[in-house]
Amino acid sequence: MARKPRAADIWPTARRPWGAFWRDHWRVVSDTLAFVSLRLGATMLVWLAIGIAVALPAGLYLIDQNLARVAGGWHGTHGFSVYLELDADTEAATDLAQRLRAERDIATVQLITPEAALAELADQLELHDTLAALDENPLPTTIRAGAKPNAPVMRLRHLANRMERLPGVDAVVVEKAWLERLAAIRVLVVRLAWLATVLLGVGVMLVAAACVRLAIEVRLGELQVHALVGAGGRYMRRPFLYLGMVYGLGGGTVAAMLVATALAWLELPMQRLAASYDAELIVTGFDDAFVIALLGSGIMLGVAGAAITSRQRLRGLDIA
Repeated sequence: MARKPRAADIWPTARRPWGAFWRDHWRVVSDTLAFVSLRLGATMLVWLAIGIAVALPAGLYLIDQNLARVAGGWHGTHGFSVYLELDADTEAATDLAQRLRAERDIATVQLITPEAALAELADQLELHDTLAALDENPLPTTIRAGAKPNAPVMRLRHLANRMERLPGVDAVVVEKAWLERLAAIRVLVVRLAWLATVLLGVGVMLVAAACVRLAIEVRLGELQVHALVGAGGRYMRRPFLYLGMVYGLGGGTVAAMLVATALAWLELPMQRLAASYDAELIVTGFDDAFVIALLGSGIMLGVAGAAITSRQRLRGLDIA
């Protein structure tokens, strides 16, 4: 019984010159671009799906980086403010201020009378005439305690809790407590980014794999002919790997456009939010390296999906 001819018996195996190697790749690239251009509508939908999937974790990464900058660059008061009751007298406020000056974690203590607080509020809101027409001053006596730079936030909280239990004290506000909430938000954002990266990364690979699978079915007759004359697995998979690369590159480009649009839309509200905490926010991170990372991520996921589905489908032709 005659043996079945092997690929090495039919397909040329001699070492080819580099020029022929690059000409083959350029031919495959040209064929891939022609295949995509003939199905531009469907290709744009694939790019949009991949772009949305890549843009979400990338956007969460940028949010985390800018939140870290806000937390690290905040120059507000590290300490707390003590608000006395409206009927508290000046002597009690002075005694409490002296008590705070004796604490080891407190660097500065400022006693603000109701009149000074009202004048400060009028300057900030530019409502001098309106506030001057008030019959009574609604603001209490305030003591602002500035902590030493190395004072732990938790120790300041304990001190603030002791101050709040004193007679004549209405409320105590820790000025840097929002940084703890910001740190908790960062932890949540990072975990969401990792979760989105894994889930949506798998989704991108599945989208690319499904589209490449359809392309294989379209060219199945051609692939069967190549298999009969002994074409190897690499040669057969090459067009579909390039197709996955085109899908990933287009998806990465769409992702960069989506992230840039979202940043332009959200930058002003984010700056206002940071300003309310006496912090300055200049959105950064969307640079050349970030865009290259987006494009590279899209290409890698697209090629990975194409490699998996092409190997699996072509294995049925005994050429994988």
